[in-house]
Amino acid sequence: MGRVVLKIGDQEYPVACRDGEESRLEMLGAMLAERFPDAQKAAGNAGTVREMLLMALMLADDLADAKAAAIQPRSVDDATLDRLAVRLEALAIALEESVGNA
Repeated sequence: MGRVVLKIGDQEYPVACRDGEESRLEMLGAMLAERFPDAQKAAGNAGTVREMLLMALMLADDLADAKAAAIQPRSVDDATLDRLAVRLEALAIALEESVGNA
């Protein structure tokens, strides 16, 4: 079993993981450490639990934004739509001809 020590703020947190997942866990820990100063400022003197909660909320907010962006339809310009329409029409003609020849 793998083991990683994550340093977040002035604290070190030993965390176990499956073998081979150490680098991913270190990357995730770095994401937490990156947000820690903002969470610490927002928490004031409320302590580590509050800081961790605020970091989790920051990450949850980022995740919600990413999910929303993933389901947003992409805008397509008119020229692209015209090219697609021409290609689809050519495919439809080719299919009709192949069915007629069968």
